[in-house]
Amino acid sequence: MTGGPTGGQSEPRPGLQASRTGRLADPAFKWFVTGAGLLVLGILAWMIGATTADALPIFQKEGIRFITGTAWDPGNSRREITGTYQALPFLWGTIVTSVIAITLAVPLAVGIALYLTQLVPAPVKRPLTYAVDMLAAVPSIVYGLWAILFVVPLLQPVWTAISNNLGFIPLFAGPPTVRNFFTAGLVLGIMILPIISAVSREVIASVPQEERFAAYSLGATRWEVMRHVILPRCRPGIIGATMLGLGRALGETILVALVIGGVATLGVRLFQPGQSVAGAIAVSWKEASPEHQLGLIAMGVALFVMTIIVNVTARLIVARTGRVTGDAAL
Repeated sequence: MTGGPTGGQSEPRPGLQASRTGRLADPAFKWFVTGAGLLVLGILAWMIGATTADALPIFQKEGIRFITGTAWDPGNSRREITGTYQALPFLWGTIVTSVIAITLAVPLAVGIALYLTQLVPAPVKRPLTYAVDMLAAVPSIVYGLWAILFVVPLLQPVWTAISNNLGFIPLFAGPPTVRNFFTAGLVLGIMILPIISAVSREVIASVPQEERFAAYSLGATRWEVMRHVILPRCRPGIIGATMLGLGRALGETILVALVIGGVATLGVRLFQPGQSVAGAIAVSWKEASPEHQLGLIAMGVALFVMTIIVNVTARLIVARTGRVTGDAAL
């Protein structure tokens, strides 16, 4: 008899059947993830190629002056480039606001991460962690409106007082405007702070407890443990978090456009108005002529290259720091 429990033919064992399925699933999954990776690279190459091809006439006309010159006078021609497109003031505004944001955000973000992982009482740890994480989910337009309605009116007397008393220093020379580099950098720093803090918190929490307890057993104080054990071991991760925040700051559009002032200037005064690359593209695109749009695309390519340089530099710094401290990079 066949088909019975004692017959000559028996059902395939579940383990054997699963093994056959696994042998089919493994190559399929491998091809799927390979295709997904190639798709991402293809989209990236398409973006770079398409935007660079459109902006090529601007680069050919301006040459190195595109990133070193200060004149921006768009033309209206459809067949040739008749205007002047030199983007240094916009690049300067992007760099200044991003540096201000990082300078203000990183110490606070690392301090918050240390507090949430090392010092906070247990009953309030989870609510505070959720609150910090929620700040990272707030849309940038909300930060921009909050800055216009509350931060700018509140800080204008402060900027005026600083300028009146420290105006002999070029950085604080006046008269201060309502919307300026420092206000944009300040609000931008508040926006990227929870991002840097969240990543730094996870890195700090990954430090083995044995190393902390070993330091405590040698008589180290809590501050000494954080300074000499935790922070050196977490340095690669904190650098990576900082560069992640910097990349976010470089590409921010709406928030900066609302509070930076919208004037393409080049100077060292923190309280003067300015403009960023992303802000200029967002504000000018709708009413720009076809030729002007090519100039804006060229600025977008420059911002893209700047972001790539920041990311590559971050990877090199993190990798080098990781080799020195013996930690893995992010």
